[in-house]
Amino acid sequence: MLLKKISGLLLGAVSIATVATAVHAADAVIPEQPVETGFNWSGFYVGLGGGFGANVPKLSTALVPGGSFDGIGAEGLFGEVTVGYDYMVSPRFLVGAFADAHYGNIETTLDIPALPLNVDVTDKYGFDVGLRLGYLVTPTTLGYVLGGYAWQKAELDAGGLGGEFDWDRDGYFLGVGMESVITGNWTLKTEYRFTQFSSFNALEEFGAPPGFLDSASSSHTFHVAANYRFGAENGGGSSFEVPLYNWTGFYAGGALGAGAVVHELNSNIAPGGITFNGLGGEGVFGELSLGYDHDFGNWVGGIMVDGRYSGISTELNTGAFGAGTFSIDADYGFDVIARAGMKLNDGTLAYALAGYSWQHFDLDASSVGFTHDWDSHGFSVGGGLETAVNEHVTVNLEYRYSQFDSEDFSSLLSAPPGSLESEASFHTVRLGAKYKFN
Repeated sequence: MLLKKISGLLLGAVSIATVATAVHAADAVIPEQPVETGFNWSGFYVGLGGGFGANVPKLSTALVPGGSFDGIGAEGLFGEVTVGYDYMVSPRFLVGAFADAHYGNIETTLDIPALPLNVDVTDKYGFDVGLRLGYLVTPTTLGYVLGGYAWQKAELDAGGLGGEFDWDRDGYFLGVGMESVITGNWTLKTEYRFTQFSSFNALEEFGAPPGFLDSASSSHTFHVAANYRFGAENGGGSSFEVPLYNWTGFYAGGALGAGAVVHELNSNIAPGGITFNGLGGEGVFGELSLGYDHDFGNWVGGIMVDGRYSGISTELNTGAFGAGTFSIDADYGFDVIARAGMKLNDGTLAYALAGYSWQHFDLDASSVGFTHDWDSHGFSVGGGLETAVNEHVTVNLEYRYSQFDSEDFSSLLSAPPGSLESEASFHTVRLGAKYKFN
């Protein structure tokens, strides 16, 4: 179900660009040294969009001094509305302020039918207020960084226990994004945000004292939105020469990324089974890639192979109990990816991607004499924006959702098959650069 929703949202984002540009595509004329007309980025705008992502709550308790669990995993989708104002402080630099509100279903679930017990912890709604600083790569494509204040309402629904609770938390977010003109006053935005929420007493509703069980969660989210910018075509925008970019050719690239993994655990020990979605981890990674794109006019198609080394990890520290540290690391992997994109303008591409993924995992519980590593096959889907800096170099911001086959740990526990299985999914974002050789 999550895959269908993500695929639909990505297809919708690319379709926005396709419909908006197809009207005048047949008449497009590309000069040898194009000079783009000014688009006025100064002014108010409103936006409508959505996104997907994952949370990783980190748990700690005064009952285990020095102990922590990083962490529990949650994933899902959200919708979002935005209002903002930007001001051009120079021909290529922009500052702005914005506020947005979102509603979603990023959640953790525990289902034990035999009890019966079903527990859902869901991020329902919230808002962000922030500032951004942008740089015009071309007159119609903006790269920017952002940061600000975040507030979130969460709900716990404990079916079978008769309990429903909610709480709110606040924190800060940092991020990076790209925004490009589609047509007229409309732009398409892709954006990554890392949000860190302050610690709170997770069992306060049950009368637990502060420190009994504290949670400090972080989130990794990818946002896609269409913005309507008032007065953008009224003149006064920047105009400067941009490179004539031909997308056809071989390229090499590199990227830095961040994201989260959610391990869904399934067991058939109890009647009806047990499902916990899930164990969470987060971190950063580096990636190298080789690929080829072909320019079909208004469309671009290509294939790419990339390899990565990752610090995305789940960690349990037993602190004063002295059992040591247990970790699950998603340490390295590779992908074979195909993509198709629509040109928003001569130098900027909105694209969707899909392909094969392979990932290596390492479980380290050496403090109790137990280690295990495995590799898993899977797939990735995603999308992003890419824009030319000059006739050879492009930069891109890209999101991927990756789903991997399950690993059966039953034999390691001397238990029947299906006693304990784990299935991992990733939400990752990478900021990259490519060099095209011809």
